[in-house]
Amino acid sequence: MTKYDDADWHYGGTFPDDLPNEAGGTHIGMFVAWCMLAGFASEDIADELEPLESRETTPGAFLMDVLDEKFVSDDLTADGNAFAVAYYAGENDDSRYVDDYLAEFDTTAEEIYRVEDTWDVYDRIADRIGDRFHAWVEAGRPLYLA
Repeated sequence: MTKYDDADWHYGGTFPDDLPNEAGGTHIGMFVAWCMLAGFASEDIADELEPLESRETTPGAFLMDVLDEKFVSDDLTADGNAFAVAYYAGENDDSRYVDDYLAEFDTTAEEIYRVEDTWDVYDRIADRIGDRFHAWVEAGRPLYLA
């Protein structure tokens, strides 16, 4: 099993004192939600998607509550993992996803935690993730996205 990210890595480090720990998982939850809703949920997670599909829970809350704050390879199908490595993890931990997230919300790495955990935020970043996914497929599913 590979651990791609963990909210604790964020709120356990340099983290704004005025934010709740859950804010450390928002950016992770947005990507995880896209993967789950795009059909890349592993069999272990598939039965737990209804609150996400119905938007009764937010992406960040899903990560924190259902996935115990962690994004791991066991959460995804083989195709989902291939895309997560290429886009989320990135070559040498240089994540194209984080670059896109920062650009979409016109924020900095220091302020990334201030993006709210809402479905409006998800809808904005989901378009970028979907575009990256299609570009990745069209490029022949390279190990990493440039």
